[in-house]
Amino acid sequence: MSAMRPNAGFSLVEVMCAILILGIGMVGFIQGVTTALGSSKESELQTTAVLLASGKIEQLRAEGGVEDGVTDGDCGEDFPNYQWRQTVSSTSIRGLHEVELAIESTASGKQICDLRTMLFEPYVATESKNDEKSKKSKDKRRGLE
Repeated sequence: MSAMRPNAGFSLVEVMCAILILGIGMVGFIQGVTTALGSSKESELQTTAVLLASGKIEQLRAEGGVEDGVTDGDCGEDFPNYQWRQTVSSTSIRGLHEVELAIESTASGKQICDLRTMLFEPYVATESKNDEKSKKSKDKRRGLE
């Protein structure tokens, strides 16, 4: 049989070491959570900015009438923390324009997103009298007249 120590338990040094290790672990955990939340917020800002920029370019494409110049504005009441600046410039190819759209934070003025693309002006064909005659003769052959 083994003899039991009359004062079995934890010493003050062991308790203090355990608290120190637990404290260091908690600080690391809290720092990790804080970093993850900050990254998530930054990711949300960037995603929103990219969606706003691509939507603005699609709006320009849908409206047609691409004109060279610089325009800017805010992103509306739904997105009060964002503003946009659009630069349209001609290229060496007739009818082709380079479009650069930047989204900035209204609070800091820092650029969040810069989206660049190329757009052609909408082509509008004009029909001449010869084209109209040719179209009518094709329609007659198809039985569409």
